[in-house]
Amino acid sequence: MTQAQPTDSPNPWVAGHIRRFEETGGVPRPGIRDLLLTTRGRRSGVLRRTALAYVRDGEAYVLTASNAGAAHHPAWYLNLTADPAVTLQVGTGTFAAVARRATPAEAERLWPVVVAAMPSYEAYRASAGREVPLVLVTPAGGAERGGPADRGGRGIRGSGASSLR
Repeated sequence: MTQAQPTDSPNPWVAGHIRRFEETGGVPRPGIRDLLLTTRGRRSGVLRRTALAYVRDGEAYVLTASNAGAAHHPAWYLNLTADPAVTLQVGTGTFAAVARRATPAEAERLWPVVVAAMPSYEAYRASAGREVPLVLVTPAGGAERGGPADRGGRGIRGSGASSLR
């Protein structure tokens, strides 16, 4: 992604979370793993940045497209369906990555891990009235340079191919 500065989420809570992420070197909520995800707007082409909680699955960062339990997918997820090339910032490290939707078998295995890390996701999943996708994001070409917020964490193993749709 070549645009120098992405546009931050217009949601005030998310924009504040992004500011806290930057102010704290990537640790805005101690005890919770957070990252910044930059996608390309599917209609505008503008780079868009949001803050998300994640868990690890081997090399993959697992993101939950819960949209806080809303009936529609979050914009960042819809952007990924158009262009799975993204940028992640984890801690102080930033790297190019590729996103894909978890397969049904992966999602079944990963949901308990996601809920254990962020119990609110269970309520979001129940209230959404739609299938809440899990997204696996992996470094492009092994280019990960994670910061201190991601070191020493426990991950789980697994992989598989799937499209985001």
